[in-house]
Amino acid sequence: MPLRFPLRILRFLRAVTHPLYWWYEQKLVNEVSGGRIPQHIGVILDGNRRFARGIGLDARKGHEFGVEKVHELLEWCLELGIANVTLFVFSAENFARTPDEVEYLFKLFVRESRKLIEHPRIQKHKVRVKVIGRRADLPEAVVSATETLENSTADHDGMLLNIAFGYGGREEIVDGVKKLLQEAETQHRSPAEIAAGLTAAQISGYLYTAGTPDPDFIIRTSGELRLSGFLLWQAAYSEYYFCDALWPGFRRIDFLRAIRSYQGRERRFGS
Repeated sequence: MPLRFPLRILRFLRAVTHPLYWWYEQKLVNEVSGGRIPQHIGVILDGNRRFARGIGLDARKGHEFGVEKVHELLEWCLELGIANVTLFVFSAENFARTPDEVEYLFKLFVRESRKLIEHPRIQKHKVRVKVIGRRADLPEAVVSATETLENSTADHDGMLLNIAFGYGGREEIVDGVKKLLQEAETQHRSPAEIAAGLTAAQISGYLYTAGTPDPDFIIRTSGELRLSGFLLWQAAYSEYYFCDALWPGFRRIDFLRAIRSYQGRERRFGS
């Protein structure tokens, strides 16, 4: 009995505020639609476990909610015509989590990668999917799912969706430099020759994101104010937006507010 009155009030408030929410969302859509749209947006999906704990569920269940939010985000990005999206899903540091959770995340990735192949939005909008990270550190089932997903969308010419899985920004730079040196060795070039001609653009060409423009805008949820190694090289001149909402609770209005914030900034690229 004690809970019935608060629940009735909560339902009433939801019914009353829904039209206001819808009106505000449409207002934001109108404001954002006529402005400058990022060419490449990066999103650090943080707060899944805290979200689940907050509603009394096992922390792992938060990742399920997080997956559903990814589908919503893709729809929002497609609506605005954003050409490149990079999602930070599983970091190199996440391998240090409990074996049960890591195994759970691997299985979740395999399951969801299969669903993405047949996802109506992926097919309709010809979204090309690429997985970036150290594949040598991933189990065979994850690598196989990754290759199947990439191959199934390789001919798509719409949005590019990068999924950063087993990813670390420092590791990416190290791997890129290694590839550059290995290629130079096959060309019988000396270290002095390599050093003399080395440029930032050349290193960029050996990173996981080679061929993709650097991110204009990076969003991080959960209120944390750090990059956690996300696109360290590429994000040198990105604009940042930190949102207090936990990832599964990230709403369309939060996304639109972020884009509006981006549109209100003057990008100086260090000048």
